Amino acid sequence: MNTTLANDHNIILQILDRTKDLASDYFAQQNTLPPGRFIPDIEMEILPQKGIGALAALEKFHEQYADKISNSAGPCYFGFVTGGATPASVAGDWLVSTYDQNAAGSNDSIAPQIERQTIDFIQQLFGLDKSYFGSFVTGATVSNFTNLAIARQWVGEQLGFDCSQDGLCDNEAIKVLSGTPHSSIMKSLSMLGVGRKALIKIETLPDREAVDIVALEAALKKINGPAIVVANAGTVNTVDFDDLVALGELKLKYNFWLHVDAAFGGFAAVSDKFSHFMNGINAADSVTVDAHKWLNVPYDSAMQFTRHKKIQLKVFQNSAAYLGDPEESPDFLHYTPENSRRFRALPSWFTLIAYGREGYKEIIDRNCACAAYLGELISASSDFRLLASVRMNVVCFTFKQNEVDFQGIQDFLNAVRDDGRVFFTPTLYKGKAAIRAAISNWLTEKEQMDAAYSVLHELAAKIEVTSRV
Repeated sequence: MNTTLANDHNIILQILDRTKDLASDYFAQQNTLPPGRFIPDIEMEILPQKGIGALAALEKFHEQYADKISNSAGPCYFGFVTGGATPASVAGDWLVSTYDQNAAGSNDSIAPQIERQTIDFIQQLFGLDKSYFGSFVTGATVSNFTNLAIARQWVGEQLGFDCSQDGLCDNEAIKVLSGTPHSSIMKSLSMLGVGRKALIKIETLPDREAVDIVALEAALKKINGPAIVVANAGTVNTVDFDDLVALGELKLKYNFWLHVDAAFGGFAAVSDKFSHFMNGINAADSVTVDAHKWLNVPYDSAMQFTRHKKIQLKVFQNSAAYLGDPEESPDFLHYTPENSRRFRALPSWFTLIAYGREGYKEIIDRNCACAAYLGELISASSDFRLLASVRMNVVCFTFKQNEVDFQGIQDFLNAVRDDGRVFFTPTLYKGKAAIRAAISNWLTEKEQMDAAYSVLHELAAKIEVTSRV
């Protein structure tokens, strides 16, 4: 054995202790570290001929890189829809690397069974009935990809061809309809060979991102054949929800696959105040859920659910003699894009067991209360104005006096980032450049909202942001 590797094997407890020290340093500062920062490109180094060992590598990382890591897991990071990592999920994630399981098999490890239990917990949390089959994937994009791949197969079978065997015999026959699809939907359609042009954008309700059911029905009637409808349970700009009950009623009249992107908005089901948004979810043929958003587990982690397990098997089965008959196998590798699968269910199991339904209800309600409070501050501001009502945990706003283009918003947010107290991301909402604050971290409290508004107000007074439209 390589002498450096052998030495590290002998001192593994020292290595873990030093790793814990570095992690402890971070957690001690998590409430105060800058949530975002600009890091210039670094020069590439020459790979050493002789390694320096794990302890020296830890010191090199500490000296060169540790203070340049984004504090995106902290309470003042409001970019994208980014959760943090609860204490229990961190413990679970550390053990994932320790045990290093390939969670694809069935009975040679408990890992796949823990995944099934965790999927069942999420079904209970979201109110999904027992007819759904679910699995863990890397993120919402791959969850959407997986579910749309199953939907593609379903449409093909409705039209008499088998995409899994013969490829896309007639990709123009596959129509995808949505009001406000997330960008990952178009990416998935591209990767699936269906193509971005297959997406038919349907009108939304006035001043909403929710699809107009009347317009959707007219489009379905015109297609007069099998189609895929992508619905939203929480849009990224305004957390708007399509009417899932009405969509379920449309399914009684028209032949379409209903996919619901509930990446983070699905957690509305946990809250007494917001659970009505998820009424009708069981009409869905497939559902996307993202765990590294509002479940607050480490990247990467998401789930996909479908009622059509047999069709899913046709798409993703892995034919190899040593793996046995796919139809007889419960192995997850026959149902997801990955053959090798990280044991990413474990952090979710840890956090759900540790905090339960009550713990997540409190996180969801507190985050939404924080967003509502920030919305009130924005509404009363002389500098900014809301572009949409605050429905749950996202605040979408822009400058009050000047209509600023996207680059102007980005320039302002770069200054906010460099201030070091809060972090936001830009967006476009109905053609207007905007700022969005997504409140989805388990650590975030009302005091962070006051800090966020203070930064916005101070920099709006200091920086001249003129109309660039």
